[in-house]
Amino acid sequence: MSEIILTTYDWVPEMPRGLVRDLRVRWALEEAGLAYRVESTPFRERGPDHFAAQPFGQVPWLTDGDLTIFESGAILLHLAEKSPALMPTDPRGRAEVMEWVIAALNSVDLPSQPWALFRFMGYPGESPEAKFVEDFLKARLERMEAVLAGREWLVAGRFTVADLLMADVLRQVNRFDGLVNYPACHAYVARATARPAFVKAYDDQMAHFAAADAA
Repeated sequence: MSEIILTTYDWVPEMPRGLVRDLRVRWALEEAGLAYRVESTPFRERGPDHFAAQPFGQVPWLTDGDLTIFESGAILLHLAEKSPALMPTDPRGRAEVMEWVIAALNSVDLPSQPWALFRFMGYPGESPEAKFVEDFLKARLERMEAVLAGREWLVAGRFTVADLLMADVLRQVNRFDGLVNYPACHAYVARATARPAFVKAYDDQMAHFAAADAA
């Protein structure tokens, strides 16, 4: 079996820690029980090797043997193909997982990310732009609330990579109390992040950046 290497930043500021997207890949690797190691790339100086692996100068990227894969969604789908712990093997189950993965990356993350960024950066909430994003996110959360009110997980009554990704997207909203009016969404995030694989992935990411502080 080929060696799996996850590459993330060597350091990031305090605010984004716990949300840097290598966490969702660590989480998937832990859920799948796949052996891996973590390597670092400089946060402040992004050189040619970084852009060769990740053309936008972001993280993470994954090396699996002679494959190098960037974008967390693509990495998660790659890992899901390697483990039935992340995705069912039957065609219907696979299709449902993939549609919810795309929904998390598109329909839900699209308003969630700017909403969270406004709060990260302390922007006022009364501007027309902020109001638009607020209403956009509200519309998406209302639909997710309706879905999650009737089920524990998104696909076939079991946790999959779709839940991992959807919960990670919703975590950035929950960090700023954006799920207080959506109890099913809030409970869903709590269920997902109580899983031992998430706890280990989160602790490992925080320790990784803390070690850089100490160094």
